[in-house]
Amino acid sequence: MSDATPQTGGHPEQQQSPPAYGATGPGPAAGSDGATGRGPGAQSGFAAGGADDAAGRGDSRGPQAGGAAGRAGAGDAGGGSRRGPGAQSGSAAGGADDDAGHGDSTGPRPGAAVGPGGVEEALPTDRSVRLGILLALVGGGLDAYTFISRGGVFANAQSGNVVLMGVAAAQRHWWDALGHLPAVVAFLAGVLVAETIRRPRVAAVLRRPACVAMVLECVVLAVVGLIPASAPDALVTVLIAFMASVQMSTFRTLVDTVYNSTMTTGNLRSAMQNAYEAVVGRSADARRRARHFAAVVLAFLAGAFGGGWLTFHWGTRAVWAACAVLAAGLALFVHDERMARKLPKAGSPGG
Repeated sequence: MSDATPQTGGHPEQQQSPPAYGATGPGPAAGSDGATGRGPGAQSGFAAGGADDAAGRGDSRGPQAGGAAGRAGAGDAGGGSRRGPGAQSGSAAGGADDDAGHGDSTGPRPGAAVGPGGVEEALPTDRSVRLGILLALVGGGLDAYTFISRGGVFANAQSGNVVLMGVAAAQRHWWDALGHLPAVVAFLAGVLVAETIRRPRVAAVLRRPACVAMVLECVVLAVVGLIPASAPDALVTVLIAFMASVQMSTFRTLVDTVYNSTMTTGNLRSAMQNAYEAVVGRSADARRRARHFAAVVLAFLAGAFGGGWLTFHWGTRAVWAACAVLAAGLALFVHDERMARKLPKAGSPGG
């Protein structure tokens, strides 16, 4: 629903990256660094990303081990590294949103991370499909909420505001142009806040920066629900733009691939690209990613339906339903942390 840009709202833009095509084995969890396979005649590849990059690298062993150079263009790149005699290097340049993903013929199952000693560990909650679905519900619901109750605008993204600002400036309607600026500034402020709470020193104090970001979202949306319908629409869109920016900047990885929980166009693209690769290339990794993206897209649609229905019946207070969904997301963190305590530790008996 966020692919149109009526009036002064932000138009959704792409944030996530397409899948890597060089591997057919299950991919490791996102955020893992470096992979090496050892054998003669090895090569190394490097994928250069644009604005938003995600890398997941696997490890295979044997004479022909190593990564596969991904395809450059339309924002997808895949690379790997191997070391041996006569090593060579190469690079693949992606577009504005890039993603490097690598298969692993001997690594953990999809969605699993490797801990000390090679022990499999659960995927971090902030990268799980479960949380991605909940966040997409919030994203779709907020777009429907602002469209119905706040002048037919989409506040989750800022493409529309930037375009309308330029159009107004071209017509020399300077005040109208400046009227679109607060939402853009609020969005940028949300990025700064999200990046600040992820800084190592700040994260060490907060302990759970992802949970802090979700609590901040709940507080902002609770305040939005208290704003009467007679208040200026710009006040609400500024607050929601800030909140959407915090969510978008904090939760950027779905298992091992970049995605976006506050808009859906790029997720649709990635779902179809992975489905195509799963059928044509018979890639199990692509098949898994296609399912993940399809679930997020459907969740966004369900959120838009639910948000629209609640706004028609509850008015401006319908935004509090998003607080309930975020609270369920926080409960996921608590549940997963408790379950992790029950898992055997690396090096312990039975571990």
